[in-house]
Amino acid sequence: MSQQDQAGSNQAASQVTLSIDGKSAVFPVHVGTLGNPCIDITKLTRDTGHFTYDPGFMATAACRSAITYIDGDNGVLLYRGYPIDQLAEHSSFLEVAYLLMHGELPDPHAFAKFEHEVTHHTMMHEAFRNFLYGFRHDAHPMAMLVGMLGSMASFYHNTLDLNDPEQRRMAAIRLIAKVPTIAAACYRYSIGWPIRYPKNNLEYVTRFLHMMKEVPSEPLEMSPVAAKALDLLFILHADHEQNASTSTVRLVGSTGANPYACVAAGVAALWGPAHGGANEAVLKMLEEIGRPDNVQSAIAKAKDKESGFRLMGFGHRVYKNFDPRAKIIREMCHKVLGELGVNDPLLDVAMRLEEAALKDDYFIQRKLYPNVDFYSGIIYKALGIPTEMFTVMFAIARTAGWVSHWLEQQTDPEAKIGRPRQIYTGYGPRNYVDADKR
Repeated sequence: MSQQDQAGSNQAASQVTLSIDGKSAVFPVHVGTLGNPCIDITKLTRDTGHFTYDPGFMATAACRSAITYIDGDNGVLLYRGYPIDQLAEHSSFLEVAYLLMHGELPDPHAFAKFEHEVTHHTMMHEAFRNFLYGFRHDAHPMAMLVGMLGSMASFYHNTLDLNDPEQRRMAAIRLIAKVPTIAAACYRYSIGWPIRYPKNNLEYVTRFLHMMKEVPSEPLEMSPVAAKALDLLFILHADHEQNASTSTVRLVGSTGANPYACVAAGVAALWGPAHGGANEAVLKMLEEIGRPDNVQSAIAKAKDKESGFRLMGFGHRVYKNFDPRAKIIREMCHKVLGELGVNDPLLDVAMRLEEAALKDDYFIQRKLYPNVDFYSGIIYKALGIPTEMFTVMFAIARTAGWVSHWLEQQTDPEAKIGRPRQIYTGYGPRNYVDADKR
């Protein structure tokens, strides 16, 4: 029995009865390995003639998944059952990617094979150069990433049989391998630098940093803490259950679409400032505050609902107590700033803001603690990564989660094409009126 089958084997642990307009219908309640029970309303419309209304899908489970579990009330995040703090301390991003895809941590032989496959699929087709050069010189890197990932479907559509497990797996490998190469190329094009090819003698994160920052005229000198910090950020961002971008990948995947198109759709969803763009919004907020001396006035404005000013990077929609990823990355953030000795006024603003918010009763009572977006934006800034690349970095990491959910969906016997319903609020039936009589 698979992990997913085990999680879903406890069918109809109990039942609920719903009465509407004198009619009663009985619905089973499903219980997963962890988390709240779910009422199965699959037959609701058939039995009652009603739909449910759930804006934002805050109370709706759209699938069964064995990949990631979140307990927002208690600040818990598990990848395949492993606590995020243990993985952050002991694992690497590429090992976490294997875990998300396969469900188990690899033995040394399995990991060596996986790493070899990823390493030897990092090159992108030379035709990508011409495609890349078709973008405006000042195009946002996320816009380029969406387009280029979507175009990958044109390179592999004739050789991809979605009914073949090995071909599905190789599609996932290609995406994990090539997204950093494409992301680095998008960045270098946006600043007018020549594209750098991947170096197979380097490990995943270091290879990406070289592709992004190395210039032909001199070797790249990079502090070990930079690669360690980025690897940690990639682990923390690798997956986060059924968030907007992952749900988008699954929704597009439910149509039988090419996996490269599915991930391109995920990147587009991630681009929004309410999702993956949040760490970029943090830096914009810090720029608005300007100087450490302005932090207290910014705190006062944030408390004033009439001011229109929001502190970005504080609190979380899912985590009602604290973001477990933030506790991990906070330590790395201070380590990066200490070891690199970066002299940047905005980083001083960020540290002053963190200190003030953690001591302020207003934020403590509302549990508005700095989240992972707050600290990741600061680390990216300290590593010299430009603001417009912040969400691209997020996309590189989240690709591991996206392909894992896509793979899981392909073998789900309950999977159906996504088709939400609506409450119609438009006109009732009316007759067409000729133009000369309107």
